[in-house]
Amino acid sequence: MKIVIIENELYLAQSIAARLSEFHFETEIYSSVKEAMEVEGDVYLLSTNLPGQNCLPLIERHRDKNVLLMVNYINNDTVGEPLKAGARDYIVKPFMIEELIRKIEHFHNFRMLQERNRFYEAYLDRLYDGIELELDPEEITLPLVIRTNYQRIADKIALQLNRLKKNILTYISLDEAGWADKVENLGRETIAYLPHLEKLKKGEREKLYPLLEGKRFLMSDSSGEIETPFPTLTLTAREKLYDQEEILTIDEYVQYIVRTFQYKFPDTELSKKLGISRKSLWEKRKKYDLFKKK
Repeated sequence: MKIVIIENELYLAQSIAARLSEFHFETEIYSSVKEAMEVEGDVYLLSTNLPGQNCLPLIERHRDKNVLLMVNYINNDTVGEPLKAGARDYIVKPFMIEELIRKIEHFHNFRMLQERNRFYEAYLDRLYDGIELELDPEEITLPLVIRTNYQRIADKIALQLNRLKKNILTYISLDEAGWADKVENLGRETIAYLPHLEKLKKGEREKLYPLLEGKRFLMSDSSGEIETPFPTLTLTAREKLYDQEEILTIDEYVQYIVRTFQYKFPDTELSKKLGISRKSLWEKRKKYDLFKKK
């Protein structure tokens, strides 16, 4: 990680750089904002006590990076305006190097989590793109059990709730050891997502229900057969996608393959890959309304 130090007190700048190098940081020192404007770094340690110099242009130019202010005192000029311009934090001189490193690493970890969240959200959006919901997640009242023939419907609702609610959902797997303790320790402000109720035995379900009393949660039952003491909503997928946790019937598999690959392969090749005749493929298209859209 490269740290750019902008400080006109050379001895102080060199002292900071020496201590940072002990923690394996790469450093560069500049005595003016003008010199540091074009320098690319990961962190900018910017002194706000630079006589005759305006710090705001550097902050605005590197606002996507971690700009940390080094200040002698706190007021609107040294902290208020720079933070509005895009600086991330400040530290008051004199400071312990450990405190500075904590601030640097805190923002670095925060940015990494942001990037991971963007990746996961984009990936999940793509993964669940073909699943249409017939309800608005904003209208859901918790607790709620989703009874569905396709687990990914409940998963998509949970993902959307996670974005809508200020409370981040807590995932609890009911087929892993320790689920009872996790449910029992749920806080009042926590929203839990408990998929696959059908994986619990009857005795385990009877143990679960009292633990959930008074708590907010979304739970799913993909068997469509389990009765619970909680509000239940039944959602049926008209066109199921392939799910590795399920066993499809032959007809469901054929429908999935035709719907997914009919624009990639001509009917001759598609029927060959399915091991059926073109006539049989045409009959299945007619039966399940799988004709190509023009």
